[in-house]
Amino acid sequence: MSKPIPTELNLRRQSRVLEVTFDDGATFALPCEYLRVYSPSAEVQGHSPDQRVLQVGKEDVNIDRIEPVGNYAVLLHFDDGHNTGIYAWDTLYSLGRNYAELWAQYLNELEAAGHKRKQPS
Repeated sequence: MSKPIPTELNLRRQSRVLEVTFDDGATFALPCEYLRVYSPSAEVQGHSPDQRVLQVGKEDVNIDRIEPVGNYAVLLHFDDGHNTGIYAWDTLYSLGRNYAELWAQYLNELEAAGHKRKQPS
């Protein structure tokens, strides 16, 4: 079975959500904050799981631009200047499928590090 490929990407700037629809029918609404804190870049992920850098203060981040990378990914340019994470189709799909678990993990990590997430404006 082939890997799912996006058929549609829609950035909802006002609500700060990237909607992604895949050719298998799956549709995900991914908040920009979520995409930013789980950026696949080495700056965020490090070079091993224990090097991952907790991202804080990203509640109001948005995406300025979406740049295609070949036929396999997109580069998201965030308005906080971050633009080094290449989101392959399988990465976007995985972020969508695992949203609830990963978002809860992020909130727990923030709390454990003594950070309080503010409500987005």
